[in-house]
Amino acid sequence: MTDVVEVRFKGNRKEYFSWPSAEPLVLHESVIVEVDRGQDFGRVSAVGPVAERKCGGSCHGCSLANPHPLAPSPDPHPLAPSPQSGEGEREGAPLRRVLRRATADDAAVAEQLQREEEDVRRRVLERVKSHTLPMKVSDAEWQWDKKKLTVYFTAEQRVDFRTLVRDLAGLFHARIELRQIGARDEAKRLDGVGRCGRQYCCSSWLPELRPVSLSLAKDQHLSLNPSQISGGCGRLLCCLRYEHDFYVQTRKRFPKEGRVLRTALGAERVLAVDVFRETVTLRTDGGDTRVVSLEKLNGEVSGADG
Repeated sequence: MTDVVEVRFKGNRKEYFSWPSAEPLVLHESVIVEVDRGQDFGRVSAVGPVAERKCGGSCHGCSLANPHPLAPSPDPHPLAPSPQSGEGEREGAPLRRVLRRATADDAAVAEQLQREEEDVRRRVLERVKSHTLPMKVSDAEWQWDKKKLTVYFTAEQRVDFRTLVRDLAGLFHARIELRQIGARDEAKRLDGVGRCGRQYCCSSWLPELRPVSLSLAKDQHLSLNPSQISGGCGRLLCCLRYEHDFYVQTRKRFPKEGRVLRTALGAERVLAVDVFRETVTLRTDGGDTRVVSLEKLNGEVSGADG
């Protein structure tokens, strides 16, 4: 029986692999996996039904579901957009395998490579400056067998980095992949502490980065000052989505601000609502204001209508 396992790499990058063995893998176990033109080192982050469900929700099908896999696709053009983590598998393509459990020596090699990657990033940055390219080098990641070096960068526009790739290939004697990422993906890779004092959600537990719009803040009556509702990435906070459904559903029970109601005191305009205390602030035509509970207001409105 072939099991599906989720394996995580540096920067919260994750991919899915098959494990054709009767001895199951366990969470956080180190493994050597099959990758394009080589081998890589990672740690198991999901197994069993959980891994199968996550794999099925993030790919377009594999040989586990389709017994007729397609031939591997050729290398992309240097200017073609690079696939994101977990993407790039064509429908029907075979799921790559976990080759074996990692040994202590394998882990030592992986740790040594990670210690070298900051120096690699600085050397790449020097070459970027020498080529005067408008790009910011965010991170560098060696493949475990050192046959491939992936450089992550951000840029405001498309960058012609073909000359840079040839330069880096000669410098590091490895296959070079330059991958452009967005500000949110950069924050997810580099990690950090948010304004709440906790680790970034995108780096710790948030499974996917969903769009966040200004309307989410408006629905919750939050400040629209960008400095107060933006995260470390400079984009709107991911957590604006967390309570949005609660606000939308709860506000359906309240009258809208600005609406004029017929109550026991006559015509009153709704100034504000408090969804937590379940109160409504009203103002009469004479300018008098009062705060009344939602339950009492509903009774007054029903009595006035009757």
